Amino acid sequence: MGFSKLLIIQTAFVGDVILSTALVEKIRQKFGNNMRIDFLLRKGNESLLENHPYIYRLWVWDKQKNKYFNMARLIYQLRHQKYDHVINVHRFATSGLLAVLSGAKEISGFVKNPFSVFFTHCFAHPFGDGTHEIERNQQLISYLTDSVPALPRLYPQEKHYQQAAAFQQSPYVCIAPASVWFTKQFPVSKWIELIDKIPDYFHILLIGGKQDWDLCENICRNVKRKNIENVAGKLNLLASAALMQGAVMNYVNDSAPMHLASAVNAPVCAVFCSTVPEFGYGPLSDKKFVIQTTEELPCRPCGVHGRRSCPQKHFRCANSIQVEKIIAQTLTEG
Repeated sequence: MGFSKLLIIQTAFVGDVILSTALVEKIRQKFGNNMRIDFLLRKGNESLLENHPYIYRLWVWDKQKNKYFNMARLIYQLRHQKYDHVINVHRFATSGLLAVLSGAKEISGFVKNPFSVFFTHCFAHPFGDGTHEIERNQQLISYLTDSVPALPRLYPQEKHYQQAAAFQQSPYVCIAPASVWFTKQFPVSKWIELIDKIPDYFHILLIGGKQDWDLCENICRNVKRKNIENVAGKLNLLASAALMQGAVMNYVNDSAPMHLASAVNAPVCAVFCSTVPEFGYGPLSDKKFVIQTTEELPCRPCGVHGRRSCPQKHFRCANSIQVEKIIAQTLTEG
Protein backbone atom coordinates (compact mmCIF):
# COMPACT_ATOMS: atom_id res chain seq x y z
CA MET A 1 0.00 0.00 0.00
CA GLY A 2 3.03 2.31 -0.07
CA PHE A 3 3.37 2.74 3.70
CA SER A 4 5.81 0.99 5.99
CA LYS A 5 6.00 3.15 9.14
CA LEU A 6 2.96 4.59 10.87
CA LEU A 7 2.57 6.65 14.04
CA ILE A 8 -0.63 7.01 16.09
CA ILE A 9 -0.84 10.12 18.29
CA GLN A 10 -3.24 10.12 21.24
CA THR A 11 -2.05 12.30 24.11
CA ALA A 12 -5.39 12.54 25.95
CA PHE A 13 -6.48 10.42 28.90
CA VAL A 14 -6.59 6.72 29.75
CA GLY A 15 -9.96 5.98 28.16
CA ASP A 16 -9.01 7.79 24.95
CA VAL A 17 -5.82 5.75 24.64
CA ILE A 18 -7.69 2.50 25.21
CA LEU A 19 -10.26 3.31 22.51
CA SER A 20 -7.43 4.24 20.12
CA THR A 21 -6.04 0.71 20.37
CA ALA A 22 -8.87 -0.26 18.01
CA LEU A 23 -6.80 1.45 15.28
CA VAL A 24 -3.80 -0.70 16.16
CA GLU A 25 -5.93 -3.83 15.87
CA LYS A 26 -7.39 -2.77 12.51
CA ILE A 27 -4.04 -1.84 10.98
CA ARG A 28 -2.56 -5.12 12.17
CA GLN A 29 -5.48 -7.04 10.64
CA LYS A 30 -4.96 -5.30 7.30
CA PHE A 31 -1.19 -5.14 7.00
CA GLY A 32 0.19 -7.77 9.37
CA ASN A 33 3.92 -7.37 9.83
CA ASN A 34 4.20 -5.16 6.73
CA MET A 35 3.30 -2.03 8.69
CA ARG A 36 5.36 -0.87 11.64
CA ILE A 37 3.08 0.77 14.20
CA ASP A 38 4.41 3.28 16.74
CA PHE A 39 2.29 5.06 19.35
CA LEU A 40 2.71 8.44 21.07
CA LEU A 41 0.93 9.12 24.36
CA ARG A 42 1.23 11.31 27.45
CA LYS A 43 3.42 10.38 30.40
CA GLY A 44 1.43 8.39 32.94
CA ASN A 45 -0.42 6.30 30.38
CA GLU A 46 2.51 4.27 29.06
CA SER A 47 1.82 1.26 31.31
CA LEU A 48 -1.35 0.61 29.28
CA LEU A 49 0.70 -0.40 26.25
CA GLU A 50 3.56 -2.12 28.05
CA ASN A 51 5.02 -4.82 25.79
CA HIS A 52 2.08 -4.49 23.40
CA PRO A 53 2.59 -7.21 20.76
CA TYR A 54 1.70 -4.96 17.80
CA ILE A 55 3.36 -1.70 18.81
CA TYR A 56 7.00 -1.41 17.79
CA ARG A 57 7.91 1.77 19.64
CA LEU A 58 6.18 3.77 22.34
CA TRP A 59 6.82 7.51 22.50
CA VAL A 60 6.05 9.20 25.83
CA TRP A 61 5.46 12.94 26.09
CA ASP A 62 5.79 14.51 29.54
CA LYS A 63 3.18 17.29 29.42
CA GLN A 64 3.43 18.20 33.10
CA LYS A 65 7.10 19.17 33.40
CA ASN A 66 8.98 21.17 30.74
CA LYS A 67 6.09 20.56 28.36
CA TYR A 68 7.33 22.57 25.39
CA PHE A 69 10.97 21.60 25.74
CA ASN A 70 9.90 17.95 25.73
CA MET A 71 7.66 18.65 22.76
CA ALA A 72 10.52 20.18 20.77
CA ARG A 73 12.73 17.20 21.55
CA LEU A 74 9.96 14.83 20.47
CA ILE A 75 9.53 16.66 17.17
CA TYR A 76 13.25 16.35 16.50
CA GLN A 77 13.15 12.62 17.24
CA LEU A 78 9.99 12.01 15.20
CA ARG A 79 11.40 13.75 12.14
CA HIS A 80 14.33 11.35 12.16
CA GLN A 81 11.91 8.42 12.01
CA LYS A 82 10.68 9.51 8.56
CA TYR A 83 7.15 8.24 9.07
CA ASP A 84 5.10 7.47 6.03
CA HIS A 85 1.89 8.19 7.88
CA VAL A 86 0.78 9.89 11.08
CA ILE A 87 -2.70 9.25 12.50
CA ASN A 88 -3.54 12.10 14.87
CA VAL A 89 -6.46 10.97 17.00
CA HIS A 90 -6.26 13.89 19.43
CA ARG A 91 -8.21 16.99 18.40
CA PHE A 92 -6.22 19.69 20.18
CA ALA A 93 -3.53 22.06 18.98
CA THR A 94 -0.35 20.57 20.44
CA SER A 95 -0.96 17.12 18.98
CA GLY A 96 -1.76 18.73 15.63
CA LEU A 97 1.53 20.61 15.74
CA LEU A 98 3.38 17.40 16.59
CA ALA A 99 1.77 15.71 13.59
CA VAL A 100 2.51 18.55 11.17
CA LEU A 101 6.13 18.96 12.27
CA SER A 102 6.79 15.21 12.32
CA GLY A 103 7.72 15.38 8.65
CA ALA A 104 5.42 12.49 7.78
CA LYS A 105 4.49 11.97 4.16
CA GLU A 106 0.78 11.94 5.01
CA ILE A 107 -1.16 13.11 8.05
CA SER A 108 -4.70 12.10 8.94
CA GLY A 109 -6.75 13.85 11.61
CA PHE A 110 -9.99 15.52 12.58
CA VAL A 111 -11.20 18.81 11.16
CA LYS A 112 -11.64 20.10 14.72
CA ASN A 113 -7.88 20.17 15.19
CA PRO A 114 -6.58 23.77 14.80
CA PHE A 115 -3.79 22.52 12.52
CA SER A 116 -6.08 20.42 10.31
CA VAL A 117 -5.52 22.81 7.40
CA PHE A 118 -2.07 21.23 7.09
CA PHE A 119 -3.35 17.63 7.24
CA THR A 120 -3.44 15.44 4.15
CA HIS A 121 -6.70 13.80 5.17
CA CYS A 122 -9.37 15.46 7.36
CA PHE A 123 -12.52 13.98 8.85
CA ALA A 124 -15.49 15.25 10.82
CA HIS A 125 -15.96 14.20 14.44
CA PRO A 126 -19.76 13.71 14.76
CA PHE A 127 -20.84 13.94 18.38
CA GLY A 128 -24.08 13.17 20.17
CA ASP A 129 -25.75 11.16 17.42
CA GLY A 130 -24.87 7.74 18.83
CA THR A 131 -21.74 7.27 16.72
CA HIS A 132 -19.21 5.47 18.88
CA GLU A 133 -15.72 6.88 19.34
CA ILE A 134 -14.15 3.83 17.69
CA GLU A 135 -16.28 4.55 14.60
CA ARG A 136 -15.20 8.19 14.61
CA ASN A 137 -11.56 7.16 14.95
CA GLN A 138 -11.86 4.51 12.26
CA GLN A 139 -12.47 7.27 9.70
CA LEU A 140 -8.84 8.31 10.12
CA ILE A 141 -7.61 5.04 8.59
CA SER A 142 -10.65 4.18 6.46
CA TYR A 143 -8.88 4.94 3.20
CA LEU A 144 -6.11 2.54 4.23
CA THR A 145 -8.44 -0.20 5.45
CA ASP A 146 -12.23 0.23 5.38
CA SER A 147 -15.01 1.86 7.39
CA VAL A 148 -15.59 -1.03 9.80
CA PRO A 149 -13.78 -0.50 13.13
CA ALA A 150 -12.00 -3.18 15.10
CA LEU A 151 -12.55 -3.40 18.84
CA PRO A 152 -10.07 -1.91 21.30
CA ARG A 153 -7.81 -4.40 23.01
CA LEU A 154 -5.23 -4.44 25.78
CA TYR A 155 -2.77 -7.24 26.48
CA PRO A 156 -2.18 -8.01 30.16
CA GLN A 157 0.86 -10.23 30.61
CA GLU A 158 1.35 -13.26 32.82
CA LYS A 159 2.70 -11.08 35.63
CA HIS A 160 -0.49 -9.02 35.57
CA TYR A 161 -2.66 -12.13 35.84
CA GLN A 162 -0.51 -13.34 38.73
CA GLN A 163 -0.92 -10.00 40.51
CA ALA A 164 -4.69 -10.13 39.98
CA ALA A 165 -4.84 -13.74 41.22
CA ALA A 166 -3.81 -12.61 44.72
CA PHE A 167 -7.23 -10.97 45.11
CA GLN A 168 -9.45 -13.44 43.27
CA GLN A 169 -11.94 -15.41 45.34
CA SER A 170 -14.47 -16.89 42.96
CA PRO A 171 -17.11 -15.90 42.33
CA TYR A 172 -16.33 -12.20 42.61
CA VAL A 173 -17.63 -8.83 41.46
CA CYS A 174 -15.49 -5.73 40.80
CA ILE A 175 -16.75 -2.23 41.48
CA ALA A 176 -14.92 0.91 40.32
CA PRO A 177 -16.81 3.60 42.26
CA ALA A 178 -14.69 6.66 41.46
CA SER A 179 -14.67 9.22 38.70
CA VAL A 180 -12.69 12.41 38.22
CA TRP A 181 -15.98 14.29 37.78
CA PHE A 182 -18.65 14.41 40.47
CA THR A 183 -21.60 14.24 38.06
CA LYS A 184 -20.18 11.14 36.36
CA GLN A 185 -19.91 9.29 39.66
CA PHE A 186 -22.72 7.19 41.06
CA PRO A 187 -23.19 8.51 44.63
CA VAL A 188 -21.50 6.67 47.52
CA SER A 189 -24.89 6.01 49.10
CA LYS A 190 -26.02 4.32 45.88
CA TRP A 191 -22.88 2.17 45.68
CA ILE A 192 -23.46 1.10 49.28
CA GLU A 193 -27.08 0.25 48.51
CA LEU A 194 -26.01 -1.74 45.44
CA ILE A 195 -23.34 -3.68 47.30
CA ASP A 196 -25.71 -4.61 50.11
CA LYS A 197 -28.13 -6.06 47.56
CA ILE A 198 -25.55 -8.22 45.77
CA PRO A 199 -25.94 -11.85 46.94
CA ASP A 200 -23.63 -12.75 49.81
CA TYR A 201 -21.84 -15.53 47.94
CA PHE A 202 -20.15 -12.94 45.71
CA HIS A 203 -16.86 -11.52 46.98
CA ILE A 204 -16.72 -7.76 46.32
CA LEU A 205 -13.52 -6.03 45.16
CA LEU A 206 -13.37 -2.23 45.03
CA ILE A 207 -10.87 -1.13 42.40
CA GLY A 208 -9.28 2.16 41.38
CA GLY A 209 -6.11 4.18 41.67
CA LYS A 210 -4.26 5.28 44.80
CA GLN A 211 -6.28 8.48 44.81
CA ASP A 212 -9.47 6.40 45.16
CA TRP A 213 -8.40 4.58 48.34
CA ASP A 214 -10.29 6.85 50.76
CA LEU A 215 -13.49 6.67 48.75
CA CYS A 216 -13.31 2.87 48.64
CA GLU A 217 -12.51 2.69 52.37
CA ASN A 218 -15.56 4.82 53.11
CA ILE A 219 -17.72 2.38 51.18
CA CYS A 220 -16.16 -0.64 52.92
CA ARG A 221 -16.84 0.85 56.35
CA ASN A 222 -20.49 1.53 55.61
CA VAL A 223 -21.69 -1.64 53.90
CA LYS A 224 -23.32 -4.42 55.92
CA ARG A 225 -21.38 -7.30 54.37
CA LYS A 226 -17.92 -8.54 55.38
CA ASN A 227 -16.70 -10.17 52.16
CA ILE A 228 -15.56 -6.90 50.60
CA GLU A 229 -12.01 -5.75 49.95
CA ASN A 230 -10.44 -2.43 48.99
CA VAL A 231 -7.95 -3.07 46.18
CA ALA A 232 -7.61 0.58 45.08
CA GLY A 233 -4.01 1.48 44.33
CA LYS A 234 -2.74 -2.10 44.60
CA LEU A 235 -2.85 -2.95 40.91
CA ASN A 236 -1.75 -1.01 37.83
CA LEU A 237 -4.02 -0.60 34.82
CA LEU A 238 -3.18 -3.87 33.06
CA ALA A 239 -3.38 -5.88 36.29
CA SER A 240 -6.75 -4.23 37.01
CA ALA A 241 -7.91 -5.25 33.54
CA ALA A 242 -6.78 -8.82 34.25
CA LEU A 243 -8.78 -8.77 37.50
CA MET A 244 -11.86 -7.43 35.74
CA GLN A 245 -11.59 -10.11 33.08
CA GLY A 246 -12.26 -12.84 35.64
CA ALA A 247 -15.16 -11.11 37.39
CA VAL A 248 -18.77 -12.24 37.16
CA MET A 249 -19.64 -8.56 36.67
CA ASN A 250 -17.87 -5.20 36.75
CA TYR A 251 -19.83 -2.16 37.90
CA VAL A 252 -18.36 1.14 36.69
CA ASN A 253 -19.14 4.77 35.96
CA ASP A 254 -18.82 6.41 32.56
CA SER A 255 -15.04 6.48 33.07
CA ALA A 256 -11.75 4.71 32.33
CA PRO A 257 -12.59 1.36 34.03
CA MET A 258 -15.46 0.94 31.58
CA HIS A 259 -12.96 1.05 28.72
CA LEU A 260 -10.58 -1.29 30.57
CA ALA A 261 -13.41 -3.82 30.69
CA SER A 262 -14.16 -3.38 26.99
CA ALA A 263 -10.51 -3.88 26.05
CA VAL A 264 -10.38 -7.35 27.66
CA ASN A 265 -14.01 -8.22 26.81
CA ALA A 266 -14.96 -8.36 30.50
CA PRO A 267 -18.64 -8.29 31.51
CA VAL A 268 -19.52 -4.74 32.45
CA CYS A 269 -22.38 -2.61 33.72
CA ALA A 270 -21.85 1.10 33.09
CA VAL A 271 -23.85 3.61 35.11
CA PHE A 272 -24.42 6.87 33.24
CA CYS A 273 -25.39 9.84 35.39
CA SER A 274 -25.04 13.31 33.83
CA THR A 275 -23.57 12.07 30.54
CA VAL A 276 -25.37 9.89 27.99
CA PRO A 277 -24.36 6.87 25.87
CA GLU A 278 -25.23 8.85 22.73
CA PHE A 279 -21.96 10.75 23.20
CA GLY A 280 -20.27 7.61 21.86
CA TYR A 281 -18.26 6.26 24.77
CA GLY A 282 -20.38 3.31 25.89
CA PRO A 283 -19.11 -0.18 26.75
CA LEU A 284 -18.13 -2.59 23.97
CA SER A 285 -17.85 -5.97 25.71
CA ASP A 286 -19.95 -8.88 24.49
CA LYS A 287 -21.77 -8.86 27.83
CA LYS A 288 -22.59 -5.25 28.59
CA PHE A 289 -25.29 -3.24 30.31
CA VAL A 290 -25.99 0.47 30.31
CA ILE A 291 -27.87 1.84 33.30
CA GLN A 292 -29.33 5.34 33.34
CA THR A 293 -32.30 7.16 34.76
CA THR A 294 -35.71 6.55 33.23
CA GLU A 295 -36.87 10.04 34.22
CA GLU A 296 -37.17 12.69 31.53
CA LEU A 297 -34.80 15.34 32.84
CA PRO A 298 -34.57 18.55 30.77
CA CYS A 299 -31.17 19.23 32.36
CA ARG A 300 -29.59 15.96 31.16
CA PRO A 301 -27.03 15.87 29.74
CA CYS A 302 -25.72 19.00 31.45
CA GLY A 303 -22.53 19.04 29.40
CA VAL A 304 -20.21 17.06 27.18
CA HIS A 305 -18.00 16.16 30.13
CA GLY A 306 -18.78 15.69 33.80
CA ARG A 307 -19.11 18.60 36.23
CA ARG A 308 -17.76 19.21 39.73
CA SER A 309 -21.29 19.58 41.07
CA CYS A 310 -24.88 19.29 39.88
CA PRO A 311 -25.93 22.65 38.38
CA GLN A 312 -29.52 22.03 39.53
CA LYS A 313 -28.45 20.87 43.03
CA HIS A 314 -30.69 17.76 42.92
CA PHE A 315 -28.49 15.28 40.98
CA ARG A 316 -31.62 13.45 39.86
CA CYS A 317 -29.79 11.84 36.94
CA ALA A 318 -28.01 9.67 39.54
CA ASN A 319 -30.31 9.66 42.55
CA SER A 320 -33.34 8.49 40.55
CA ILE A 321 -31.61 5.29 39.35
CA GLN A 322 -33.12 2.25 41.05
CA VAL A 323 -30.49 -0.12 42.41
CA GLU A 324 -32.90 -3.07 42.35
CA LYS A 325 -33.14 -2.82 38.58
CA ILE A 326 -29.35 -2.89 38.26
CA ILE A 327 -29.19 -6.17 40.18
CA ALA A 328 -32.13 -7.66 38.28
CA GLN A 329 -30.59 -6.91 34.90
CA THR A 330 -26.96 -7.73 35.51
CA LEU A 331 -26.86 -10.74 37.85
CA THR A 332 -29.87 -12.66 36.60
CA GLU A 333 -29.59 -12.31 32.82
CA GLY A 334 -27.37 -14.49 30.69
